[in-house]
Amino acid sequence: MSDTYEQLKLKNQLCFPLYACSRKIVNAYTPYLKPLGLTYTQYLVFMVLWEKKEATVGELGSTLFLDAGTLSPLLKKLEKEGLIFRTHPENDERVTSIKLTDKGEELKEKCKDIPLEMAKNGTSLSADEAKELYRILYKFLSE
Repeated sequence: MSDTYEQLKLKNQLCFPLYACSRKIVNAYTPYLKPLGLTYTQYLVFMVLWEKKEATVGELGSTLFLDAGTLSPLLKKLEKEGLIFRTHPENDERVTSIKLTDKGEELKEKCKDIPLEMAKNGTSLSADEAKELYRILYKFLSE
């Protein structure tokens, strides 16, 4: 029997190296985040909140390409740990707004060097290669 289904070979899939690289990058962050008690996804939420100061669950989901089913338990855990608080605007109880507590804001100082460490140790890409990959990935995400 011949191999007539080239489209089913792993080496011919764009999705696989993207998936494998994603896992590799998340694993590279682990030594920096684990001592802080953070997962990579939680770290991403904090990055949005440190920048914007406040966001709705919908805005977080849209920005991070995450659904409410993923975000809700994560946000509940962060609230229980005293890092964020959730509120509902009086005019619309369906909307949940997320803000940092002082403790959540203080975490920023502990995380400030993580991007620099990742730039030095996280990949073997040159700065130009990293910029080009970033451009291509965001082009793909915007489709």
